[in-house]
Amino acid sequence: MRSLKRTKETIEGIKPFRLVKYLSLTSLMVILICTLFLSGFISQRARTILFQKSEQYALLVATNLNHQVFTQFTWPTMMVEGEIRLSRQSQYERLDRVVRNTIHGLSVESVNIYDPDQVLTYSTDPVNVGNKGNVGEAFRQALAERSVSVLTDEGDSFWGIEWRGGIRELKTYFPMSIDIEGPLNLKRVIGVFEITQEMTHDYDAVRRFQWIVAMGFLVFVGVLFTTILLIARRAERIISARAAEQRKLEEKLHHTERLAALGEMIAGISHEIRNPLGIIQSTAELLHDRTDNERQKRFSSIIVEEATRLNDILTEFLDFARPKTLRSIKCRIEDVLERNLRVMEPEFQKLGVHVERQYEGGHFMLEADPDLLYRAFVNLLANAVQAMPEGGVLRIRTGLVNGNFSPPRMELVIQDSGPGIPAKVQKKIFNPFFTTREKGTGLGLAIVQNIIDSHHGEIDVESEEGKGTAMIIRLPLYQPQLEEETQ
Repeated sequence: MRSLKRTKETIEGIKPFRLVKYLSLTSLMVILICTLFLSGFISQRARTILFQKSEQYALLVATNLNHQVFTQFTWPTMMVEGEIRLSRQSQYERLDRVVRNTIHGLSVESVNIYDPDQVLTYSTDPVNVGNKGNVGEAFRQALAERSVSVLTDEGDSFWGIEWRGGIRELKTYFPMSIDIEGPLNLKRVIGVFEITQEMTHDYDAVRRFQWIVAMGFLVFVGVLFTTILLIARRAERIISARAAEQRKLEEKLHHTERLAALGEMIAGISHEIRNPLGIIQSTAELLHDRTDNERQKRFSSIIVEEATRLNDILTEFLDFARPKTLRSIKCRIEDVLERNLRVMEPEFQKLGVHVERQYEGGHFMLEADPDLLYRAFVNLLANAVQAMPEGGVLRIRTGLVNGNFSPPRMELVIQDSGPGIPAKVQKKIFNPFFTTREKGTGLGLAIVQNIIDSHHGEIDVESEEGKGTAMIIRLPLYQPQLEEETQ
């Protein structure tokens, strides 16, 4: 129940992080969309300001043009000739000279003059002179003495975002009027000026600015998105690693709890069996010493031998069940291994096992109980030798490794060249009483694991059928309880 609760808390702890990640990514997408519309709004505002400035400029040009035409052409012509007829070449040329002199050096593409009937009477491009125009509402407003500006737009845009340019012209319609103050007090509109300004270049600049803003924001959001994505993935890997480590610790805790309960049961049974077994063994030894009958001696020696074997099994049971009390001292793992190898050297020679040492632990010492480690290594080396009855190579390697979210640890690898362990069996080899041999209690590796656990270490197995087995042990350099005592 505690494990399920912890796992649930871990999952609930990851969910808010994923929610934050998804909200962050969604926010980035919203920012990106808003950025595009913001760039459209900015460019639309820039176009509006450009239109207003160009319109004001055109009105100033039209006002000046109206004044120059009246003072230099309309009034002098009426005083001299009594009427204005642009069909006369002299009047047309005089008017053309006045208009061109007025707009010279100004940003004006063309000037047209319409009469009240919307007939084109003058143009800086005389090809269409004499034709009736079709200006529409803008012309009527100009005749009513209200200036109007119209922008011709061939570009494509969507919600203020323009993706294709086009030719743009600003046409301003301004009343051509006669305004004579004094006794005559004459004021009337005699035509309409159409002043055309080329705006394509200016609007293309605005469009380029819009895309520069949009792409700038896009790059910024892209970099931000990539950064958050990398951070999120890194955080997910860290959380996943911590969750995996937590699950592994929970599994180890459950395994330890089961072993503790099993150990208590085994200890009780072993004590109950050992007392009558001791009586049986001592009685058999007494009978063996007092009888002269060879047949009885043989039976009594069998009883003593089997009682001794049962006693050894009970001792192994008690070793498994008895809590491991560490008597930690500073020691080198290589020294403990050499002690094991010296004891087992005759067995190696007998079976033809060649030992390869690769000690890379340097001068690092670890806090451990060398006697308990010796017992653990004896079991591991014995298993490795038993896996190579026809001889082989036994590789022993030590070295310092960095753990995930933990201080450096001393690693020991004991690898044989035997037949390997099937994958379905590897998960069971540390279970108490599990064995693949006809003889044996199946407690050897369980005792090894208990000893390693008591040192706050871990043990793993790597094996492939036909390629041997490697037992990997990682031990901390300092025992946690000793660290607490020193603090």
